[in-house]
Amino acid sequence: MRERGIGRWIVAIPMCLLALATIYPMLFTLNVAMKSRREYVLNRFSLADHLTAANIADAWNTTGLGRYTFNSVLVTAGSVALLLLLGSMAGYAFSQLTFRGRKWLFLVCLGALMIPFQVIMVPFFRVLGQIHLLDTYLGLILAYTGQFLPFTIFLMTSFYSRIPAEIVEAARVDGSTTLGVYRRIMLPLGRPALLSVGILNALFCWNDVLISLLVMQSEQHRTLMVGVTALRGQYSDNIPLFAGGVLVAALPVIAIYLFFQRQITDGVTAGSTKG
Repeated sequence: MRERGIGRWIVAIPMCLLALATIYPMLFTLNVAMKSRREYVLNRFSLADHLTAANIADAWNTTGLGRYTFNSVLVTAGSVALLLLLGSMAGYAFSQLTFRGRKWLFLVCLGALMIPFQVIMVPFFRVLGQIHLLDTYLGLILAYTGQFLPFTIFLMTSFYSRIPAEIVEAARVDGSTTLGVYRRIMLPLGRPALLSVGILNALFCWNDVLISLLVMQSEQHRTLMVGVTALRGQYSDNIPLFAGGVLVAALPVIAIYLFFQRQITDGVTAGSTKG
């Protein structure tokens, strides 16, 4: 019993330190956002004397964060919808259908996971320019779809592989077509995986800076993360205002993590086991 207790402490202490290292930056940012410029200059590490949301309101009203938030919501929603549609269809095909080259095509999708975006950034930019999709919502939605689709296909294939083939065969005996099996069987059974993958993809798209910065070149089309990054240069003498903008961008992500912890964990571990 004593050895077991010591082992728990050995695990608990590093975990507590890791949690503290994760929470402290968020608390520090919140504290700075509640300060006035004068308070921050006098002592940036002290607690705010008077709690106020003025910096958050100013960041929202004067820096265009409202427009940037709309852009992020629009692009994220469109990308996630397209990712779930294509990813679930491909996962169904790779796990339940038999066709020539299935294994090789799935290996190609897995190989795409290993290619960093920086490697294909230049040809990607040129192709988008040639088809006139730079600085458009559709261009960024397609960019996110192409970037995160291999990950979605991998997780959906892993999940659909656990569904017994007898269920699909029984549906075919009853007269269902391939599309009918997908719509009536695979989609309802795949709801847990679709929710987990959708949340993960939403976080990926929302937090992205590089792809959005590359595609959206005009200020009015900036996403929220790019807009917040630009605040650092525009308001370098007003760090509390910048901290308010960071909070605005971080709050949706924090809320998603708080309310969907189990789904996020299930999505991360979906491809690790096979029943």
